[in-house]
Amino acid sequence: MEKFICIPDSFQGTATSLEVCRIMSRKISEIYPDSEVIAIPAADGGEGSVDVFLKVFGGEKVRIEVKDPYFHDISASYGLVDNGRVAVIEMASCAGIPMAGKTKNPEITTTYGVGQLILSAAQRGAEIIIVGLGDSCTNDGGCGMASALGVQFFDREQQTFIPNGGTLMDIRYIDKSGLAKELSGVEIITMCDMNSPLYGLRGAAHVCAPQKGADSEQVAHLDQGLIHLCTRIREDINLDVSEIPGAGAAGGMGAGMAAFLGSKLNMGIEVVLDMVHFNDIARGAKLILTGEGRLDGESLCGKVVDGVAGRARALGIPSAAVVGGVGEGIDGIYEKGLSAVFPINQKPQDFSESRFYTEENIAFAVENILRLVRALEK
Repeated sequence: MEKFICIPDSFQGTATSLEVCRIMSRKISEIYPDSEVIAIPAADGGEGSVDVFLKVFGGEKVRIEVKDPYFHDISASYGLVDNGRVAVIEMASCAGIPMAGKTKNPEITTTYGVGQLILSAAQRGAEIIIVGLGDSCTNDGGCGMASALGVQFFDREQQTFIPNGGTLMDIRYIDKSGLAKELSGVEIITMCDMNSPLYGLRGAAHVCAPQKGADSEQVAHLDQGLIHLCTRIREDINLDVSEIPGAGAAGGMGAGMAAFLGSKLNMGIEVVLDMVHFNDIARGAKLILTGEGRLDGESLCGKVVDGVAGRARALGIPSAAVVGGVGEGIDGIYEKGLSAVFPINQKPQDFSESRFYTEENIAFAVENILRLVRALEK
């Protein structure tokens, strides 16, 4: 029996990874009716990651009241899988860009609610907490999250406060001694973009803060704040986060996860692949199908297609990426292990039009990949 693996990312705004898996699986069953199809919805830590884990592993969604980016009360959720042993949290659920509304301002938004979700998961007995960074509207270096977990930040008057992006420069001392005891012995794993330094021209503020509403003057101020936070972490916690790949992810949240919680930063897709024992289930497959909405240079920095390509190469299995579009800088993806890239659009349409035909276009591309594979067998 032939075996096929489907492990795509979402086509953001048009199809979830679950929907793409369904389309791919259906087409494989049509062309190879007697085959075994293993579908694994994938995510790299951004919005939708909790649903992916719950779909793959089963479990429950826990909903609690936390603070939103502007410190208003909202209802947010996280997932519990493996009989409650593992919790999965998306920071986007309470600090995501859509929550910033029309008044985006990364100088005042906070990650406090993320800390509340982490604490709730620990209180419910989770032994492993996976936190997905991405799609955030914040630039506070994870200080809000840390404050919710008992870390104290002191200003020049020796008063405690909850720093946000605009007040990182006011931190004079950090005290971790009050970190919630519930976190003792809990392993915290961070899923993030590993190509994001904390500060500088490629850092959190310069690259992402403009998308979160910052003008050029604010970007400079936010960057200086992250530099100052790095200094305080080095002096007060004895950790140099400037050297940690991924420290700048989600407005410096990567640095905060490492410094305040001792978390290891991981490429999101690698966490998923390890959790599902990908190497074991994919071994012997005829073809691995992956994909995402847009494949470009950033995709080579730990996104889903990148991670899957590396595993496929290690296993000696051909792999193909079905993508909505192709940008610059993808040549390296072949060196990573991907066999081929197939854009899906059947007509020369703008995305504003083609987005309504995503399912049809994905099905068309997958069918033709499989027809070619079958023809080569003859």
